[in-house]
Amino acid sequence: MSAPKAVNLLTNVARAAIALGAAGSALNASLFTVDGGHKAVLFDRFRGVLEETSGEGTHFLIPVLQYPYIFDVRTRPRSITSVTGTKDLQMVNLTLRVLSRPDPDQLPTIFKTLGVDYDERVLPSIGNEVLKAVVAQFNADQLLTERPHVSALVREALIKRARDFNLLLDDVAITHLSYGAEFSRAVEQKQVAQQEAERSKFVVAKAEQERRAAIVRAEGESEAAKLISDATAGAGSGLIELRRIEASREIASTLSKSRNVVYLPSGNNMLFGLNPSF
Repeated sequence: MSAPKAVNLLTNVARAAIALGAAGSALNASLFTVDGGHKAVLFDRFRGVLEETSGEGTHFLIPVLQYPYIFDVRTRPRSITSVTGTKDLQMVNLTLRVLSRPDPDQLPTIFKTLGVDYDERVLPSIGNEVLKAVVAQFNADQLLTERPHVSALVREALIKRARDFNLLLDDVAITHLSYGAEFSRAVEQKQVAQQEAERSKFVVAKAEQERRAAIVRAEGESEAAKLISDATAGAGSGLIELRRIEASREIASTLSKSRNVVYLPSGNNMLFGLNPSF
């Protein structure tokens, strides 16, 4: 093969490679892929944001003129923290958990009005707005005793408010609630005062019971003394002598069982047991 033919062959191969490369690049630039749980909105340089959205899979576009913006349409959790005042002017720290997702049919509108970071722009503001509006209807202690009702009101109001921005909320719940330091101290002091009041009631009730018991004992002793007096008056001192004999018998029985007791005769001769021959 002559040199001119070899040069022509290499030139043709180079041209073919360049054409294939350009075609491949053009084809690659004309395709975009949407993953599962996502949708794409196309922006056209001449027509603006297209109303049609692209679902999962591979799609075509016009290179340079069109560009895809991918949205995650799955439910995502988000926490919203707010410090708000109650009806009785107590400050409350609240944390709200929100499960949100964009309305798939309104993605072009969301992109045109809010952008791809729609949740950052909308959820914190409307979350704080709803929490302040709902919490202001209750006293501080009612937030604890009526927490399910408060949570339901927040959920209803926030879902309705999010629809104005084409956002769907699958769940809304209050996950944390705490009061300020001053209110916490007031609650603690109130509990201590209640405990002291209950203790005072117990002491008063105990004293009343002891007083009644003393009255009952006194009445019993008075009744017993009256009965003894009546018996003595009717039967003479025989009952007293009988009680004295019974008491002496018990004392003698107790002393007889003790090893440290020595019995001595009642006469003057204490040596009656000795031998008289001495």
